[in-house]
Amino acid sequence: MYQEKFKGFENVENLAGKAWEHAVTIDVLNTTLIKDCSIHCFHYQQMLELFFKHLLETKSEFGSYSKTHKLQRLLEEVIANTPFKTDKSKYFMALQVITVCAEEYRYNFLIDCVGYKQSVEICNALLDELLEFERIN
Repeated sequence: MYQEKFKGFENVENLAGKAWEHAVTIDVLNTTLIKDCSIHCFHYQQMLELFFKHLLETKSEFGSYSKTHKLQRLLEEVIANTPFKTDKSKYFMALQVITVCAEEYRYNFLIDCVGYKQSVEICNALLDELLEFERIN
């Protein structure tokens, strides 16, 4: 599913290509019986982070982005520095949940998989908006 969404960036040597690599990993993880969803969260967070940074690099006036890993902050940067517009309030909490879950993965904590999956459903709509923006612009 995610690999197909990022198909246009397959093996491209830039940030979007790295996002595609994480998309492939997510699709592989979806075919396994891993009970703990934290590794899925890590790759989902990385996929979004790299794609946000790709958009900032390619669509903003200065082609730069901050060093933050906080997805809600990166969305705010994309909105402020590119022509992309959306209602960030729809996505803000879900992006924050995914950011926190990915941080907890790094420290080997178990995460709330139900809450994480709900956040993914919300963020998938944002991902579709971002991919459409990238395609058009």
